Amino acid sequence: MIKLRSKRFCRGSFKLGGNGGGGGNTAVKGNERGSCGGTNNGEIKWELRPGGMLVQKRESGESVGELITVRVSTVSQWHDISIEATSTFGELKMVLSLVTSLEPKEQRLLFKGKERDNSEYLHMVGVRDKDKVLLLEDPAIKERKLHGLAGGQAIGTPCRTISV
Repeated sequence: MIKLRSKRFCRGSFKLGGNGGGGGNTAVKGNERGSCGGTNNGEIKWELRPGGMLVQKRESGESVGELITVRVSTVSQWHDISIEATSTFGELKMVLSLVTSLEPKEQRLLFKGKERDNSEYLHMVGVRDKDKVLLLEDPAIKERKLHGLAGGQAIGTPCRTISV
């Protein structure tokens, strides 16, 4: 979070009516709502979004930096992962590699029916708290693993026969 001082733009004390006849007491006090006083003393809190945009921090509602729980489903099981909403799918894969035995390059994450790239942000795609993400093993890498296991074993080596 970045704090920057900004210039104060406020309404000062001024009279809405004239001093002449029939004006009454129409002065606006300096510490009424909408003037500069307040609790924040003119400081505006800023935050840097993942795209590099500097915006004023939200005071209420859903914060972008909050933790969300994503339910990751594989074919046979599911995992509840707590992660920041501003994380990328690549960071989610890193967390999943600790939970599952799959390396991040072996994982394919699908959200709303589409495979997501490692550089895509969760909150930009629309992942919210308690949303479901599907985890699949990359079939090309799975096939390479099977061929690697078969190639490493000596299946076709002849054996010596002993005749008695």
